[in-house]
Amino acid sequence: MRIRARRRSWAAGAALAIAAASLSLTAAAVPASAATLDNPYAGATPYVNPEWSSQAAADGGSAIANQPTFVWLDRMAAIGGVNGGMGLRAHLDKALSQGANLIQFVIYDLPNRDCAALASNGEIPSGGLSTYEHSYIDPIAAIMSDSKYAGLRIVNLIEPDSLPNLVTNAGSQAGSTDACRLAKQTGDYVNGVGYALGKLGALPNVYNYIDAGHHAWLGWDTNFSPFGDVALQAATSNGASVNDVTGFITNTANYSALKEPYFTVNDTVNGQTVRQSKWVDWNYYVDELPFAQNLRTMLVGKGFNAGLGMLIDTGRNGWGGANRPTHTSTATTVDAYVNESRTDRRIHPGNWCNQVGAGIGERPKAAPASGVDAYVWAKPPGESDGASQPIANDEGKGFDQMCDPTYGGNARNGNNPTGAMDGSPLAGHWFSAQFHQLLANAYPPIGTSNDTTPPSAPSGVTVTGTTSSSVSLSWSASTDNVGVTGYDVYRNGSKVGTASSTTFTDTGLTASTQYTYTVKAHDAAGNASTASSPVTATTQSGNGGDTTPPSTPSSVTVTGTTSSSVSLSWSASTDNVGVTGYDVYRNGSKVGTASSTTFTDTGLTASTQYTYTVKAHDAAGNASTASSPVTATTQSGGTGNGCTATYHVDNDWGSGFTATVTVKNTGTATTRSWKVTWAWGGNQQVTGSWNTSLTQSGTGVTAGDLGYNGAVAPGQTTTFGFQATYSGSNPAPTFTCTAG
Repeated sequence: MRIRARRRSWAAGAALAIAAASLSLTAAAVPASAATLDNPYAGATPYVNPEWSSQAAADGGSAIANQPTFVWLDRMAAIGGVNGGMGLRAHLDKALSQGANLIQFVIYDLPNRDCAALASNGEIPSGGLSTYEHSYIDPIAAIMSDSKYAGLRIVNLIEPDSLPNLVTNAGSQAGSTDACRLAKQTGDYVNGVGYALGKLGALPNVYNYIDAGHHAWLGWDTNFSPFGDVALQAATSNGASVNDVTGFITNTANYSALKEPYFTVNDTVNGQTVRQSKWVDWNYYVDELPFAQNLRTMLVGKGFNAGLGMLIDTGRNGWGGANRPTHTSTATTVDAYVNESRTDRRIHPGNWCNQVGAGIGERPKAAPASGVDAYVWAKPPGESDGASQPIANDEGKGFDQMCDPTYGGNARNGNNPTGAMDGSPLAGHWFSAQFHQLLANAYPPIGTSNDTTPPSAPSGVTVTGTTSSSVSLSWSASTDNVGVTGYDVYRNGSKVGTASSTTFTDTGLTASTQYTYTVKAHDAAGNASTASSPVTATTQSGNGGDTTPPSTPSSVTVTGTTSSSVSLSWSASTDNVGVTGYDVYRNGSKVGTASSTTFTDTGLTASTQYTYTVKAHDAAGNASTASSPVTATTQSGGTGNGCTATYHVDNDWGSGFTATVTVKNTGTATTRSWKVTWAWGGNQQVTGSWNTSLTQSGTGVTAGDLGYNGAVAPGQTTTFGFQATYSGSNPAPTFTCTAG
């Protein structure tokens, strides 16, 4: 299954003809007590596919192996199970045994499927609507209607790509294909989607979400509203009604960023809108969340139910790692500004196949934003988008040049390289190298903890005091399944500090001004609670009162370091009324507040120097001058262990290659970390990596562990890999390995 930008088109390959006998549907009765929910994900316990989970865990992904993913029913044989694998009923039975109450499927076998690409062409030829209805949808509905599954919330993603293709690739527009025009002419897509909606939507515990492409496909006004018309046509055809539609899903199996943090579509550079940049190309959207929310509003306006919900596939749109920008660009041209600010590092937003540099995105989460039912992993991370070279198969899947890293592109992707990884298998097959890259470039990053449960929201937030320049707060402690590690305090929506206890004083405020505060709790795994109820406070007028600041903290001392923390202590300050706390600054930025004369700064980088100062404050909000600075260098995490690194080129196509580096512990104790460095002898340039944090400066390259793979037992090995370009020769470098 493939996702395309608005100008994309491909000639369709010959679909595999099949002969299938018609199957009459006898649906078992479902108890009338089955309740239909507005958002099926709210309060749900989702099913974890054991086939995907075990493969992910065995390939270094144990930290995410407990996440729920969709099960793809991408051919008729998948209903019963392929090559000994689990079929539809087996998954449903397993969901019951797991104690889950929600399970997710992709319905994906339309006639003339994926009409604008080749990598996921299906088995039913054009004109095979009856086969689709009675040999594919009816058997699925018959199994789902079994009364023993009535307590399961069954979510169906209906036919990825189909309706968006009718909008952009079935007319006279650049990028249209004969296969898509045929799909429109025969009505196979509209009537097939309608039949699936009506037949499956008749079951009270089934929730249907129609695929709606992504922002870089439908975000232009010429595509946006027309999609709503096509969607409504499908949802009211062949026995369906809008009541059979729970919602829509965007970004299925795609890589579009959820929310660009460093630029928006409304930005201008020297008076020029960023919409005219090559990357944005006059689109009205640059990321998925605003697109999905506005798409929902448009669809409701077209006639869909007001309770319509959206899903967003975040399985592979994280774009973390060393190449992720950390700030808004200061460039003075729109192209440079956008390219330096965007976290989506694809060469072109129309590139869709096994993208170099991509990472795991937000973890599945219910009701994460207004109008959004859930973030989901529709495309299970680790499953290929398509083969990088032709592979003979009996699955009806062709070869698409957009999956070939050596293909130079065409007008539909701006004549740019595809940005695809090499060595990829058929669509849906396990692609280990990509899975390792997705783990390495995850954003939010993947730690060693499997804890995904956030703390409870802080309650009882109270204003305990005000001065002309400060507000003091207190609240009741949150709870967590592991433990709360701190609280983040927000003033008027912006974070202003972190507290390790249930009190906080916000200083440096303006007299006679009203402020609104909320508090969030967080745990060691980085999970954050929802915000507390807001509380407002107004600072005093400033007439009189304490205006004397405390004395400056003295004797600031580094009392200890680890590879990721620095501990400090200092002598107490004095004040004419009383010191209420101390603010600690790292490299000039406030990192925390202490109520005593000690503080430990955590989450630091090994072998790195930091500079600290401390300020004291009182209840009136008066702050002292900063202490004298003190520097500290974190440890390397070293245990003295040795290691070696060996190098193997996996694929070389003359202008680029992929390689695997094997790190072996040659010491006598388990390592806690490792680092491999080398210098290229030619003009090699790394373009993507997996299972490592890798940076290149000039010819020098440094690759380090990612925490979860830093521990290597004596005599054992771990691997990482990368993809690089070159011209001329490609000599092997000499590697240096350092273990901690």
